[in-house]
Amino acid sequence: MANVLEIEKLNFTYVDTWKKVVSDFDLAVPEEEVVVLAGPSGCGKSTLLRAVNGLIPHMYGGQYSGSVTVAGKSVKDTPMRDLAQTVGFLFQNPENQIFMFSVERDIAFGLENLGVPRPEMRKRVDEAISLLGIEHLAQRAPHELSDGQKQRVALAGVLAMRPRLVILDEPTSLLDPRTAAELVELVGRLRKETGATFVIVEHRLDLVTRVADRMVVMDRGAKVLDGTPSQVLFGDEAELYGIAVPAATRLQKLLAKDGAVGTDRLMGPEELAAETGRGKK
Repeated sequence: MANVLEIEKLNFTYVDTWKKVVSDFDLAVPEEEVVVLAGPSGCGKSTLLRAVNGLIPHMYGGQYSGSVTVAGKSVKDTPMRDLAQTVGFLFQNPENQIFMFSVERDIAFGLENLGVPRPEMRKRVDEAISLLGIEHLAQRAPHELSDGQKQRVALAGVLAMRPRLVILDEPTSLLDPRTAAELVELVGRLRKETGATFVIVEHRLDLVTRVADRMVVMDRGAKVLDGTPSQVLFGDEAELYGIAVPAATRLQKLLAKDGAVGTDRLMGPEELAAETGRGKK
């Protein structure tokens, strides 16, 4: 399976600073994979995302070396306008990317800027609205929506561009637990229905690890852990790098030592209770 994202020996230092924010970073992400990028605040996650969607080096200056390639395009050598059709970016706060007076117009915003013909634009907007299940919101004004609805609208605008790679930056930070869980489940479904690859930065690991194939941990600009969510979170190093291992995962690890459960995959609280209850019987 071909890689959608390839990062090789990436180093970056912002202007007027001396410390590398990203250091000798390597990563290859194949098609349709969901990757969770984790690490403590200030470890370089946001800078890495900027290097993937082209803000670095096109908008942020500094010392840059190495390479980032998305769907065969060199990020450094590709104009931002062209990258927007390959890399989709969902911001932490959806209001940062909602501009228009109706949901439908907002989803079409990026396509209009690219000069996509109206019949094709109509088709893509309708597809995105259907994928996100927001047909009932199409004519609503964005300011009337809940945070969860705004996230769906912003994500619909991203998907209408038909990117190969979708980056989600803390997508659940403004959402209540139920809405956050719905958004994460939606990512799992969209991966199957669109064939897109997802890179997610998220602290609520109990949610995103349910749909993730892989987890990459950063520390001081470098990649320090890389494996399946169970490999990373059941290991002894994750917490040393400031990763908040979910309570259910810590409990599963303890139960596994007594042979009550396995560690081949992560379990939620309900499944753990069911497994241990079954064992007692």
